[in-house]
Amino acid sequence: MPTLKTLQPGDEVSLEAFLLQHADTSMFLRSNWRAAGLLDEGARFQGTYVAAYLDESIVAVAAHFWNGMIIVQAPVYLPEVVQAVVAQSGRAISGISGPAAQVEATKSILGLSNTPTQLDEHEILFSLALRDLQIPEALASAKVQCRLPHPEELELLIEWCVAYNVEALGKTDTPSLRLACDRIIEAHQDMRMHWVLVAGDTLVSYSAFNASLPDIVQIGGVWTPPALRGKGYAKSVVAGSLLEARSLLVKRAILFTGHNNQAAQAVYQQIGFLSTGEKYGLVLFEETQA
Repeated sequence: MPTLKTLQPGDEVSLEAFLLQHADTSMFLRSNWRAAGLLDEGARFQGTYVAAYLDESIVAVAAHFWNGMIIVQAPVYLPEVVQAVVAQSGRAISGISGPAAQVEATKSILGLSNTPTQLDEHEILFSLALRDLQIPEALASAKVQCRLPHPEELELLIEWCVAYNVEALGKTDTPSLRLACDRIIEAHQDMRMHWVLVAGDTLVSYSAFNASLPDIVQIGGVWTPPALRGKGYAKSVVAGSLLEARSLLVKRAILFTGHNNQAAQAVYQQIGFLSTGEKYGLVLFEETQA
């Protein structure tokens, strides 16, 4: 049987060694501990991490983060680490993410299989070696520009964030969602982890990294207002963000998108992304049930 341990400062090397074995589906775990450490005081990106050890090596981990999300990377001993981390954190559960089969099993382990959800998807994982990035012609010819947002543009981006959450994640436009989006945009601006595409003087599309490491980034929150879709803006803003990442010696990019979102899949494939064959699970519970 494994030894269960709540991770503390000093356990980073063991945690990273394990997560690197599952790099494509561990981006949130890797990025969050690097951003906020292993202490859990409820601050942004912080969480409680419980690991299962065999022979002094981590073989499974589950984390329960500041925002209520449980994230799993537990090919073995999933029930043990999930039950322990929920008991240890004492937090409400807002959602679950990780390898799709593990997410589905976690719902059952926690007795949440019948809990109403805003989103419950097995998404396709895509990967791109940035040396193979295909640059859209509009970006290469400077017909459009990709850049960090200006401070005066952040209010608009908060509105776009709300719209993205409603359309893509099934959330409801509430004061709490607007507050959450305000914090997300502020954090992305502070960390220089989001970009806008500009055509003339108009902002036309948006992309962000929802996890970022020195070697690999994960794309999330890509948004083009409905009236501006079908013009190639999404692929240009994503490609522009990845050009900047490549200039900082990042080697790979990861993203996941829904099986039915064929428009998004086409956008990503046009700039070089390929399916890894893995499925990523994402569950968001209805707020009244979380």
